[in-house]
Amino acid sequence: MGWVQDYQPAGPLWLSALLAALPVFVLLIALGIVRLSAPISAALSLLTALIVALVVYGMPAKLAFDSAAMGVVFGVWSVAWIAFHAVYFHNVTVATGRFEQIKAVLAGFSEDRRLQALLIAFGFGALLEGVAGGGSPIAITAAMMAALGFPPVRAVVLALLANTAPVAFGGLGNPLIVLGRLTAPILGMEQGEATDLYSSMVGRQLPLIAWVVPAFLVIVMAGWKRMIEVWPAVLTTGLSFAVMQYVTANFISPSLVDVIAALAAMGSLWVLTRFWQPKTIWRFENESAPVEEAAPKTARTGAVYAWAPYIILIVAIFLSRIGSIIKGLPAWLDLSALLHKADWKFPWPGLHNQVIQHAPITPKDTPYAATLTIDWLFSPGTVALIAAIIAGLVMGARPGLLVATYRKTLHQMRWALLTIFMILAIAFVMNYSGATQTLGLALATTGVLFPIFSAYIGWLGVFLTGSDASANSLFGPMQVISAQQLDLSPILAGATNTSGGVMAKMISPQNLAIGATAIGQSGKEGQLLRMTFWWSVILAFVVGLISLLQATVLSWMIPG
Repeated sequence: MGWVQDYQPAGPLWLSALLAALPVFVLLIALGIVRLSAPISAALSLLTALIVALVVYGMPAKLAFDSAAMGVVFGVWSVAWIAFHAVYFHNVTVATGRFEQIKAVLAGFSEDRRLQALLIAFGFGALLEGVAGGGSPIAITAAMMAALGFPPVRAVVLALLANTAPVAFGGLGNPLIVLGRLTAPILGMEQGEATDLYSSMVGRQLPLIAWVVPAFLVIVMAGWKRMIEVWPAVLTTGLSFAVMQYVTANFISPSLVDVIAALAAMGSLWVLTRFWQPKTIWRFENESAPVEEAAPKTARTGAVYAWAPYIILIVAIFLSRIGSIIKGLPAWLDLSALLHKADWKFPWPGLHNQVIQHAPITPKDTPYAATLTIDWLFSPGTVALIAAIIAGLVMGARPGLLVATYRKTLHQMRWALLTIFMILAIAFVMNYSGATQTLGLALATTGVLFPIFSAYIGWLGVFLTGSDASANSLFGPMQVISAQQLDLSPILAGATNTSGGVMAKMISPQNLAIGATAIGQSGKEGQLLRMTFWWSVILAFVVGLISLLQATVLSWMIPG
């Protein structure tokens, strides 16, 4: 018999929940009020989580530290490996010079600022989110628009607002992969099955919002009347993105959702403008028409080839997932099954089945499994690494440049990676000590309004961490447990945590700082927060309302 969890160690549920939430409070205060750096804030929160586990929950020290160690290793492989190589892929396109050619073509797309915002902030930003994530879409698209003549602060606001539709599937689907791997044991499923169900569910929530985001952007930038003038472009961009987001999330792979949807949005807008243009060119006040210089033919031709790395990435991920996309393939054609043969699954020594869960979390006393799967070849991180190397060589990069770019990426992401490790350690300590279960039971007392609370919990997680993957690590298991207690779909709860979290991306301190720095306006974070805060709150409520409807009258939308 192992160590038995206690879900009300302080007596009343409300008091136990307050103590269980102390690591979250510490993270919130350290990041949002004291304004400490993310790594230091995460370190303080991890220390608090360990103290709560040892002192409040009476967890044996060996189990507490084993769970923290497993969280770190889980973070290394399941989160950091994917996020790092997604950013490395993007950095390779920059190092080879192809990215600059893409930027030149995007800049020369149209003189109308509304169409430029749709293409760059919404379409190209979503592509960057799908490939790299981590704030890079905000920095790059804001800097591009500012260089084109957008007022700098306005450029950042547009980049922040546009970075809502794609975040749930950012970094090659990392938020949903993390959520699936963390909650699969709670659901009694395989990790891949859980991830696919979450992907399908989010793909039935966010498209309902994504298709109106382009209109929302233009209204914020130029007003309702000016949006109506370009409604064909707004509708084309939003619908093409939403439709492909739904199709890819439900029938292809979470790793490809943003890439395919973004390319569809940009491609459809590009095709539309070949035979339609707004009657009047809209620019900002006091802005004169620029004197345009034709782009050299060689630059235009080179930019066409610059899209090659994204095509290579799509093909690589598609082939690696072909077994789940096309059923019944012969064994020699099922690359997915072949890649899975290199998987390594093992129980974590000293923790596996050493913690006992009980009612009401489980129907009877049940050992809490602690198994780790290392999918060496199937991981999106490995696929992105292979695609980056192939794309780099195709674009003429020498091996030395690829190695140097790898080192540069490691230096660039060192603090972000450290933060990821500690956030996952916090999540595992809370899960195995029983703190997550206590919070889940407390959240279950919200009853019929749980779906709306669920969206705002995800929103809080992304506000704190700046990452949907980290928010899923912190709150995903709690959301699933709460839904099980309320006899609601745990898949819907996990998906709502993800979709609700998306809406806080625009106000997280990390992303505000990235946006302000990108335009040389450090110190303007407060102004950016004021300009985006209420939009964030309203959009999170919309997600909660959608989730509430799906939990009741639209339950047929829930997969599985």
